[in-house]
Amino acid sequence: MQKLVCFTLGLVLFEACASTPQQNIDPPNIVVIICDDLGYADVGFNGSTDITTPAIDELATGGTVFSSAYVAHPFCGPSRAGLLTGRYPHSFGSQFNIPANSEDQGYGIPLSEKFLSEELQEAGYYTGIVGKWHLGANAQFHPNERGFNDFYGFLGGGHDYFPEKYQAAYKRQKEAGVKKIFDYLKPLERNGVDQRETEYITDALSREAARFVADASKKDKPFFLYLAYNAPHSPLQAKEEDLAKFSHIQDKKRKTYAAMVYAVDRGVQRLVDQLKASGEYENTLIVFLSDNGGKLKLGANNYPLKRGKGSTSEGGYRVPMFFHWPNQVKSGVTYSHPVSALDFYPTFVHLAQSTIAKDEPLDGKNIWEGITTNTSARPGEMIYVMRHWPGYSDVGARMDDWKILKQDEEPWKLYNVQTDLSENIDLTAGNKERLKTMVERAELWSQTHAEPLWFDPESLREDWSEKEMAEFHGVFEID
Repeated sequence: MQKLVCFTLGLVLFEACASTPQQNIDPPNIVVIICDDLGYADVGFNGSTDITTPAIDELATGGTVFSSAYVAHPFCGPSRAGLLTGRYPHSFGSQFNIPANSEDQGYGIPLSEKFLSEELQEAGYYTGIVGKWHLGANAQFHPNERGFNDFYGFLGGGHDYFPEKYQAAYKRQKEAGVKKIFDYLKPLERNGVDQRETEYITDALSREAARFVADASKKDKPFFLYLAYNAPHSPLQAKEEDLAKFSHIQDKKRKTYAAMVYAVDRGVQRLVDQLKASGEYENTLIVFLSDNGGKLKLGANNYPLKRGKGSTSEGGYRVPMFFHWPNQVKSGVTYSHPVSALDFYPTFVHLAQSTIAKDEPLDGKNIWEGITTNTSARPGEMIYVMRHWPGYSDVGARMDDWKILKQDEEPWKLYNVQTDLSENIDLTAGNKERLKTMVERAELWSQTHAEPLWFDPESLREDWSEKEMAEFHGVFEID
């Protein structure tokens, strides 16, 4: 008998379900591998022809690929906040990236938000994070205070890749008395203690991920690893031997970007090798995705999606993704129904054979049954995105095969993104009632948003009001 708890608000704006799976399956180890600014078409399993990713592709082929996977926001910080809380970042004032060097302001994801890592800890998991945090640099927001037993990485939104260079720059600034040294130059840390790294950062993070698995496998409990690579996020910095593998790419940015993605793939192979060596591979769910769309000006390719990082077009927040778990997740399958990274929270808690308290208003939902039966986990339900600009907001929302889009202060448009991934054909004319209904639901969703706790850029603070912006600029008016 499965225990099922669901939460709904309004027109099925939010639904989160946590259920107890069949008891004959042990709770799996869970490994989430998230890349930073990886383009939709920049891995082999999603169509890349010039970037080779053999380790990632082997996992994808052995698992289920999600062709309509979305994240909660088209920028890094809010996207990651959504993944780890199971809630849209707008609902708790985190709809902007936390600015660099924000320690003086004390910015961080509110402590009232219970992280997925905390939930899994309570379910008996040993938890670790390797890589990028970007959810608060002050002590109270530290990963070790948000449900992670083990942390190796950096607290800011990015980092330089070569230690001999960033360590020298950090030392110069320190000796010169610079009070605020840029986050990208600061030492990496292990559980709050600065470390003197010696490896190219992507390789270092892969090393630490393998180390975590080796350590965790000796404990009498399942583990959760959040492996948050900062590659291929800027700065574009790659090892010479990796660049040499892409001599066929003429564009310098694209070549460097490709080499950075290849380094991630090498790390994924190292992680898989360690899982096998530790005897944990067969009972480990591996999830791979990007935190948002690729940045086109820095070498990414989001084909066939329109635009890229920061956009509410598909290229901004529709990402490559797969699930791999031998004998539990079907291999060689493409799941075409829409899913969200918000769904990880309730789905992982379900697999952990735990339940979610009723007072936790999650926006994601347990999609496990949909995955295992290859049926839609959210028929008739919406997945939203909103990005704010000075003076106006861009909004997108998908329901089943349909998507509404409000962008660049232009009228609302309606697309069938199952057949028109590039959002080229506006179908509003013959579907005005559908457009109207979806816009109304998006407006209701927007009314649940909280005022931002910080701004990026800071200049937005001067005349900001979520409600006034929406009403004054007519975001939800239909021409």
